[in-house]
Amino acid sequence: MRTKKGNQLHSEGKKLPFTARDYRDPASYAGAVAAALRTEAESAGRGAKMIMRWTGASERAVKGWLAGRRMPSGEHLVALLRHSDAVFVTVLRLSGRLELDQLAELEEARRHLAAATVALGRAMARRG
Repeated sequence: MRTKKGNQLHSEGKKLPFTARDYRDPASYAGAVAAALRTEAESAGRGAKMIMRWTGASERAVKGWLAGRRMPSGEHLVALLRHSDAVFVTVLRLSGRLELDQLAELEEARRHLAAATVALGRAMARRG
């Protein structure tokens, strides 16, 4: 007779052994990514349509991400990381791979780059 293999519940609890040590609340993770996406969408002034183009996801999915009700799948998250500095920094911070001082430096560099981009745009508009 064969014994069953696989994930079985402990007799003391309702969680599988590998999930007993959850490090983050999934709701806070979804909320953090949603806040980063909203920041990015508002700064660009385009909203969900821009995120849909980046990821190829449906409008319903993107609205769920922006509301913090759902998380992007791995493929969509990689696309977001490629296009959104705010999401990239948020994921690094959530993973513990980015210290607060590094985060402040990255934010400052991002602000300087944004200001330089605006200044270049104005200079080009005056010239042409």
